[in-house]
Amino acid sequence: MKFITTLMVIAFVLSVLVPTQALRVLSEDKKVACIVTDLQVCLSALETPIPPSAECCKNLKIQKSCLCDYMENPSIEKYLEPARKVFAACGMPYPRC
Repeated sequence: MKFITTLMVIAFVLSVLVPTQALRVLSEDKKVACIVTDLQVCLSALETPIPPSAECCKNLKIQKSCLCDYMENPSIEKYLEPARKVFAACGMPYPRC
């Protein structure tokens, strides 16, 4: 009988602890994957006077934590100045890196 009681206590403790550990892992995994091609929808706004699309603004906001890394890439340098108007149109501050 003691064995079954001990087993039930262990099962109860594990059932209480496991969900909290799962939540901790989920919250840590919310980091965004930095995929610069997701911002291709912003190219027309960078190269023309056309305002950015809602999808462009959404992707910029999603990838906000990646922007400074992108700005260090020499191939993106030509877009840095036009990006100011895109950030403004999306209601976002220009990143300070």
